[in-house]
Amino acid sequence: METKQHFKDRIRLPFKFDVEKMLKEANAFKQGNYEYYKVISLRGPAHLVDKSLPFPPPANDYADGSWTDWMNTPNLEKSPYLKSIVNQFSEYTTVNLVRLLFLAPDSVVKEHTDPTLALEEEKSMIRLTIPIDNNDGVEFFLNNKLVEMKVGECWYLRLSDSHRVINKGTFDRINLTIDVIPNDKIIEMINNAR
Repeated sequence: METKQHFKDRIRLPFKFDVEKMLKEANAFKQGNYEYYKVISLRGPAHLVDKSLPFPPPANDYADGSWTDWMNTPNLEKSPYLKSIVNQFSEYTTVNLVRLLFLAPDSVVKEHTDPTLALEEEKSMIRLTIPIDNNDGVEFFLNNKLVEMKVGECWYLRLSDSHRVINKGTFDRINLTIDVIPNDKIIEMINNAR
């Protein structure tokens, strides 16, 4: 990716996923109470998933994901539909971190930035976001503007910009996030979706 392009801060990609199937598998991980925020790892650094693997040497830059091997967690292996979604993106590019993110009712994720999660950043990863459960009280703001994401849709969001989440609803907000290495196929898909 030699030439720097500038992309919109939010782009809905041409995917639509089965919300019922995603919700059923995501809800299987909701056991137990939690306050505020819960993260379920579905794909992660291989040495953290399989403790018998050696710890990778220290990296100068963790942003591009090449500092370690990545592998599916047991959680993803027992979630066939979520795994099929991850596999679909694996056809386009390298998939690194995959997580289910639960935000409890009456909770806020304060405004912040994720400096390496943007196409404009050198050696970046990008995060694709698929809302699974987005009740009426959920608001996701990017650059102080509401992003109206519907469940089952897939979004590229430039998360190196300021963003925050508010859940004023009565049940969890659940998102599936998939961090991928941007390549020509993904960039073409994002360009075509604009």
